[in-house]
Amino acid sequence: MATTETTTPARGLVALPETAARALLAVGAVATIASTFMSWTYTSDFPGDLTYYGSPAGLQILDLVAGLLALLYTLTLWNVRGLGWLNPARATQPVVLAATAAFTVSWFSAIAIAVDLKGLVALDPGAYIAAVGSLVALLGALALPKPGDTFKDYVTKPENIPAPAKLPAWGERLAITAATAVALIVFSYGIGVDPEASETFLGYLFLVVFGTWALLAAGLFDRFAQLNARHKGFATSMAFLAAAIFPFVESDEHNANLGVNILVVATVALGLNIVVGLTGLLDLGYVAFLGVGAYAAALVSGSEFSRFSGVQFPFWAAMLTGMAASLVFGVLIGAPTLRLRGDYLAIVTLGFGEIFRITVNNLDGSSGPNLTNGPNGISMIPDLNIFGFNFGNSHDIAGFTLGRFANYFLLMLIITGLVVLVFNRAADSRIGRSWIAIREDETAATAMGINGFRVKLIAFALGASLAGLAGTVSAHVGYSVNPAPYQFAGSVPPNSAFLLAAVVLGGMGTVNGPILGATLLYMLPEKLSFLKEYQLLAFGAALVILMRFRPEGIIANRRRQLEFHEADETIDIPEQGLPDSTVGVTKAGA
Repeated sequence: MATTETTTPARGLVALPETAARALLAVGAVATIASTFMSWTYTSDFPGDLTYYGSPAGLQILDLVAGLLALLYTLTLWNVRGLGWLNPARATQPVVLAATAAFTVSWFSAIAIAVDLKGLVALDPGAYIAAVGSLVALLGALALPKPGDTFKDYVTKPENIPAPAKLPAWGERLAITAATAVALIVFSYGIGVDPEASETFLGYLFLVVFGTWALLAAGLFDRFAQLNARHKGFATSMAFLAAAIFPFVESDEHNANLGVNILVVATVALGLNIVVGLTGLLDLGYVAFLGVGAYAAALVSGSEFSRFSGVQFPFWAAMLTGMAASLVFGVLIGAPTLRLRGDYLAIVTLGFGEIFRITVNNLDGSSGPNLTNGPNGISMIPDLNIFGFNFGNSHDIAGFTLGRFANYFLLMLIITGLVVLVFNRAADSRIGRSWIAIREDETAATAMGINGFRVKLIAFALGASLAGLAGTVSAHVGYSVNPAPYQFAGSVPPNSAFLLAAVVLGGMGTVNGPILGATLLYMLPEKLSFLKEYQLLAFGAALVILMRFRPEGIIANRRRQLEFHEADETIDIPEQGLPDSTVGVTKAGA
């Protein structure tokens, strides 16, 4: 049954009539957009060269996108035809967030120009117009009625907003394709920002954070998740196609190397997701399995610094060797320890990770047998050569030149696809349901006939073997392996704390969550290197804020989302004939 409220509508934070508030929003958004086609500063010393008229660049492009987003959400308040899908509940929260994105980017840009160029005199008219226009738009957004009132009016008068027409199957696939293309553009732009242009990347972060928050508040992510669920195979194919296009549109080898490392870490995080996300086992030494796979592949790579320098396995054999070695170590560690639970298991796995690092550090022929070359590691690992395709050489494909790291990126993408397939099949299988039962309540699961120890050991072994698989590629990508990265925590990924954060931040129990978490955690430190010793401080503060407002992770598993927000009151309106996406919307309008 529909639930309505009889309370007096609360006004916005700024005392203005709603018509005037909408007008301010529109005028401010248009002014912000117009300002990006004007000069913002007189000199080209500022990153992006913002001195031209009619040619947005750098921070101006970001402000243009923010202004367009604010204008589009403003137009949804007037029921402009074709924009109903953007904000079907006509909630004000997405409008406020979109205006905040424009305000933040505009004012940050003006302040950055003034600070870098020593004074307000460095600002040209375009920067002032952007600052004033975005402020006007924000004031208009804050003058709108509170989200709850708008939603109440929508529930009591559903005829005011026409329900969006249901898309045909080809239309839904087209929407998935468009969303994937936008995601590729956003990622490529962010990874392509010069690390020296710290101002541009910070503006990019502000836009992504507030823009994503606005889309989330409008329910677009939930509706996109529904489309993905209905066309799961097509959505997965489009995601991997977009990833495969990346090395062709990004010619910088440094960024291609960053992409390879992201895929390696994402693959390892997916393996950890089986252990932590599906089975509920806290593993604090998981990076050791990545190290086992990397060292196993390095020993049979043909490197002259390997203990078995005369042995060179083909890649498929080296890959199986790394997986088998990690699987064996997973079983050997899991068999005597998986009868423990909670903190005790976490302490044991933490100890295993440290034991591995110390052991390979001492197998140098002096402190122990000569197997790993101690702290020097195994270097000069040759590039892979598969069916005559040398990954160390550049190759011309369809007019594009793929360098060494682009070659490894495509190889790692195939391996990531295999890991995603294994994860999905395992999660949907009988053993996967057993893992989830163990995670929810091991005692109840055991009482229902599930062999908890065997099920957990399978999860531990499978997760370890997937980490070992990624390790075989990482050894060849980096030319060498050494004990330094395989620790619990450190400023340079990968490490166990980093991998666990990627799973928790992205969303435990999901496929896309760990991949997104690994992408953010690997790319942000690379681009925020200018923070130097304050980098970990900023990283920790960001994690605290995210866990406060999104404890279930960015891409939430539906079950975990309900667990974290079970206290939220919902309005059940199935009898009002409203769009499916509005059913169960919280009273806050989110």
